[in-house]
Amino acid sequence: MSLYKGLHICFGAIIRGIFRVKVEGGENLPDDGAYIVACNHICDADPVILAASVKNRRQIRFMAKKELFKVPLLAQLIKALGAFPIDRGGADVGALKHSLSLLKNGEVVGIFPQGTRYPKVHPVNSKVRNGVGMLAKRSGAMILPACIETKNFKILPFFRRTYVRFGTPYTPTYTLEGSEAYQEIAQEAFTHILELINAEIPRDTQ
Repeated sequence: MSLYKGLHICFGAIIRGIFRVKVEGGENLPDDGAYIVACNHICDADPVILAASVKNRRQIRFMAKKELFKVPLLAQLIKALGAFPIDRGGADVGALKHSLSLLKNGEVVGIFPQGTRYPKVHPVNSKVRNGVGMLAKRSGAMILPACIETKNFKILPFFRRTYVRFGTPYTPTYTLEGSEAYQEIAQEAFTHILELINAEIPRDTQ
């Protein structure tokens, strides 16, 4: 058994319990093959919540801001979860190449199209960066939209309902070329994410 699956078995249920995670659309997660998980971004805990919500225990390899790898204990944890650093201050070619390599090897890569956290902001009012479009176009991998939803999109509160919804994986389409195609694909992905959000306030907020 891999370290990741061991951590998932030991801590996945605990994480889901602490954040009262309700998973919807788990049947949409492919059991094999490469794909990109594209999700809205509320706080630093989002990758952990998503990882704990994957019932088939396939590892989602997330890009994480390089500053997190300077915190000793946190660095060990996120490395164990399969995260790898990205420099958000510029075009990180190394992180992109690593992501493409992972997808080529049939792995799952997670990315937040917003590029940064947006606590207390409905995703419809946030900006979308073209990273997911670049990754999808260059890899040819499918995109699986996902969303994390809490009441008023506050930072994940302990013991208050958190929804994690997974949509249907799809092959992105585009009509433009170059960086414009990246943005077109990113906007399409984000539209699918927004469609997973039922309302501004989740159905169960207690």
